This record gives sequence, C-alpha cells and structure tokens, in this order.
Amino acid sequence: MLKTALAPLTVALLLAGCAVTSQHPPAEAPPPEHFTGSTEWRRVAPEVAVPEAWWTMFKDPVLDSLQADLVVGNQNLAAALAQVASARAVLAASRSAIFPTLSVGAGSTRSATAENGNGQRTVSTNNSLTANAAWEIDLWGRLAEGVKAAGANYQASQADLAALRLSAQATLTQSYFALRTAEAQQALLERTVTANQRALELTEARYAGGVVAQTDVLQARTQLRSVQSQLSDMRTERAQLEHAIATQVGKLPGQFQLLPSSHLPELPPVPDLVPSTMLAQRPDIAAARARQTAAYAQIGIADAAFFPAIDLSASAGYRGSSWSNLISAPNLLWSIGAAVAQPIFDGGQRKLASAQARASADAATANYRQAVLTAFQEVEDNLVQFAESGAALALQRDAFEAAQRNLDIVLAQYRAGTVSFLNVSAAQSSLLSAEANLLSARNRQLVAANLLLKNLGGRLPAQ
Repeated sequence: MLKTALAPLTVALLLAGCAVTSQHPPAEAPPPEHFTGSTEWRRVAPEVAVPEAWWTMFKDPVLDSLQADLVVGNQNLAAALAQVASARAVLAASRSAIFPTLSVGAGSTRSATAENGNGQRTVSTNNSLTANAAWEIDLWGRLAEGVKAAGANYQASQADLAALRLSAQATLTQSYFALRTAEAQQALLERTVTANQRALELTEARYAGGVVAQTDVLQARTQLRSVQSQLSDMRTERAQLEHAIATQVGKLPGQFQLLPSSHLPELPPVPDLVPSTMLAQRPDIAAARARQTAAYAQIGIADAAFFPAIDLSASAGYRGSSWSNLISAPNLLWSIGAAVAQPIFDGGQRKLASAQARASADAATANYRQAVLTAFQEVEDNLVQFAESGAALALQRDAFEAAQRNLDIVLAQYRAGTVSFLNVSAAQSSLLSAEANLLSARNRQLVAANLLLKNLGGRLPAQ
C-alpha cells in the first residue's frame, strides 16, 4: 500500500525541474560603432584613469566632504536602500517556495453528544499530536520562473540604487559648482559696487565744480543702484543653493552652512578617448535589462497555469483520549498522497494572463532599448557640451579682456572731459556682463566635465 502511495512521488521527482515554460529575452543591444562627439574615439580605455569617486579629480576637500555626507544622509537614497531590502526579502521568499513545508500541531478537544432516550449524554476527550508536510512539484517551472523574476527584480533594485546614487552625486557636484559660481558672481558685484561708488563720488565732485551736468550724476547713481540690486539677488541665489545642498545631504537648511569662497575648482584632466564599453557599466541600463528579464520570467509563470498542478502531502501523528499513553502504536495515524488539479474552464483568464505577460515583456524590451538610446544621447551631448564649453570659455575670456581695456580708456577720456558719463556707464555695464559671462562659462565647463567624468567613473557596484 505504501509503495502504491509513493508512486506519484517517484514520477514527480523524475520530472521535477523540467521548466518547459521558460522564456528568454532578446539579445542585449550592441555598443555604438562610434561617438560623433569624440574626435579620437577608440574601443579602448581612456588614457586618464577616472576613479569611481570621479568628483575627487576636482581636488576640492569641501566637495569631498559633502559627497560623504550625501551617501549617509540623503533620504532618497535611504528609500532606495529600503527597496533593495524589500526585493531581497521577496527573492528569499520565492526561493523558499520551492522546498516542502512542514508543520507540527497539538490539540485537545472535549465534546458531548446529545442526550439519548435515557436522558444521558456521552462526554469524550480527544487529544492529538500531528506533523504535516506538503510540497508542490514544480514540473512546469512556475516556481523556478518566480525565482528568476524575483532575482531579476532584486538586481534591478540594486541597479536603481546605484543609478540614483550616481545621479545624486552628480547633482550635488553641479549644485556645489553653482554655489561657488554664485559666490564668485557676488564678489564681482561687490567689487563693481565699490567701483561704481567711486565713480559716483567722482561725478558728484565734477558736478559740484561745474564740469559736468546733473545728468551725469543721475546716470552714475542709476548705475550704482542697479548693481546693488543685482548683488541682493545674487545673495538670495547663493542662500537658496546652500539650502538645496543641505537638503541633498540630509540636513536642515537652518543648521547647515558652507564657508564662502569666491574661487571655482580647477578643471581636472578629462580623457580624450571614450571607450565603447562605458555604456555596459551604466546602472540605469542594467536596471532596464534586469526588468526585461523579470518580465520574460512572468511569461513562464503565466504559461505554467495551462498545465496541471501536482501537490504531494503527508501527515503522521497520534490521537487518543489520554495524554499519558498518547504516543503508542494503537493511536498512530498517517497518510500520504498526491493531488493533481487541472482547470477545465476559466473564461479565458489564463489566455488573458499570458497575453498580458507578453505585452508587459514587449514593454520592458522597449524600455530597455529606450534606456540604451538615451544613454547614447547623453554621451553624445556630454562630448559636444564639453568640447564647445572650452571654446566658449576662450572666447568669453577674450571678450572680458577687451571690455576691461575699453573701460580703462573710457575712464581716462572721462577724466579728460572728452566723453560724457554715459560712455563710462556703458563701458562699466559691458565689463560687468563680460566678467559675469566668463564665470558662467567656467561653470558650464565644470558641469560638462562633471557629467562626462560621471559617465566614465560611475559604475555598478561589485556583486
């Protein structure tokens, strides 16, 4: 009898692991043949080694300290880390579903029957001690595909965390550059206010001596007040950038302060060669690829519903009226068996579930390909932006030097009385605009270098 009961188990064990419903996603997208923004593109590593902590190449201790605070205090990263822990738990749960379950129990009941014709009722006690085992045989790979899907989702959550960390680190670096640029702009405006104050005093003295008209005094005062207003706006912008950095590193703005500095970090050496393999290490692409794998695993799970489910069960224990002699041969009971369930009619739900899983897989594939295309675009944009920012900076530096020489000439002419203050005002405005544009050009070059170095240095964490 036991041999007959174990026959289904023997067959199931022989067939277990036959995942006939497994589906595989398309091959990964190949790297680009070339980057048009790189004039010296090669399929080799760059000559300049870019560390994973690429921001250290700017050699700014304050920035390095902020990056350390970011990893610890940023709440978006904390939320993503919790998502990784949740995905890890789901993966562990899916793996445990493959194994049999075992439970034990003990119970005691006391019952009475209805009164018989003699007005008597029978009272009995029933004690039990049992162990139960159950196992779903994964003949068609439903549970195995569930493990594959959970594993892919876990990998996607890890890649999401890495991508979010890279984005937060790049954003913090960019915010820091903007802060230092605002401080440099503020220092420029403060110098300009001082210079315009002296120009106003000179004009008032010349007006008191009857050399110039009152309009020159009014023009000088207008110029001074305009720059003072710009200085007030720049102080506000600098404060807001400091508040933004505080939020990024997980601190209250009111309890966070950066010592001012009017100096921008120096541009580090940036590789001239862009390797084609750099896209393979991008976390956002890895996350999209993992989600594609998970989506195809869901197809296998949905298709497994078309096949019968086979469950094995076994139980053993003792049942009797007294605890003292409960564990004895007369009280022993056991059972073992197998059950097969095959849905006959479900209104097309299994077909719809399979169609939905395939549609989701198509969407995941499209999302993966779009992530690759977006990565190509970002690399091209970064290459062009960095190349053009250097050229723009050189032109803006030349414009600043010309504006400085022009102001010196116009001031000498004004002191000699050959031009009006309107010429001085125009020259001052041109110089202020040229120097402000020069600082903005330096900031854009730093931002372009930051993004390019992020793409070269940012990578998936070691598994």
